[in-house]
Amino acid sequence: MPVPGSPPPTAALATGAWGDAAVKFGNTVGAVAGFLGILLVVFFAAGRARGRLARPLAVLVFLGPAVLLLLVGVVVPLIRTLYLSLHNDDGSRFVGGENFGWAFTTDSVRKVLLTTLEWLVVVPLVATGLGLALALLMDRMRGQAVYKALIFMPMAISLVGASIIFKFVYEWRGPGQRQIGLLSQLAAAVGWDDPPNWMLSQPLNTFLLMAVMVWVQTGFALVVLSAAVKAIPSEVVEAARLDGASGLRLFWYVTVPMIRTTVIVVLTTVMIITLKAFDIVRTMTGGNFGTQVLANEMYSQSFVQFNDGRGSALAVLLFLAVLPLVAYNIVQLRKEREVR
Repeated sequence: MPVPGSPPPTAALATGAWGDAAVKFGNTVGAVAGFLGILLVVFFAAGRARGRLARPLAVLVFLGPAVLLLLVGVVVPLIRTLYLSLHNDDGSRFVGGENFGWAFTTDSVRKVLLTTLEWLVVVPLVATGLGLALALLMDRMRGQAVYKALIFMPMAISLVGASIIFKFVYEWRGPGQRQIGLLSQLAAAVGWDDPPNWMLSQPLNTFLLMAVMVWVQTGFALVVLSAAVKAIPSEVVEAARLDGASGLRLFWYVTVPMIRTTVIVVLTTVMIITLKAFDIVRTMTGGNFGTQVLANEMYSQSFVQFNDGRGSALAVLLFLAVLPLVAYNIVQLRKEREVR
């Protein structure tokens, strides 16, 4: 029972929340100000240095913060993840490859790996294919910049925001209730009076989640591939037309070989993004109803079930899956630069 004269509970909670927010904001501002102050001092000292110390000090000033952040943000967490992947749930006992054996022998985790593989095949191929088709269709259009901007716009939305948008698109109401989801309304418009609960329908729900990633990444593929198509020398196209090539033959024997490196780069880039797909699954289904993917399972093992060993093992598998894609992407980009 509240004491007479005391503020209402909601007011007390609001005051406490504002106080916590103010403290956190002050700590953040203080940390940023301290970091900037240290940088100013270091830069001032580097600017005053003369003689043999000038060059080593300049290298240290410009590379030191980057190397330090790389160590703290990448190298140290990577080593710790590798260490935890070889230990039990709380890191107190060495178990070797037991966590990796669990990942490949447990039926539920193997299904997660297969679902992730489906994402890895479907999303990059569909997004890149749509981007290439739209790039070719818009190549001769007037006002194509407007259309490209509209298609590219989803890239400016976070995956969480895109997931919330599509969550309303896939919204389902029970029989006899008015459907408010766009997909359910379209189904009703074509005569499907009792559409299913889209997020519960397996394996359809997985492909509906993939559609969100495709919607976001198609704009990226369009912009990059459109630039590659426009970079094809007009003399090559005209020579091919004089030789009788047109339509699909012109596309397959001239356009595709000329932009092959760019297509591969787009494919591998979308693959890397797809492998790390977490936001969409976490926001829309939480990994339930057969939609679980590797990144979300890693999160669930580490922060829901508090099994650091298994979560770290899945993180290592995710890292090993991304690593060859990144390496291949770098090799292709270097080849393209050498050609230019």
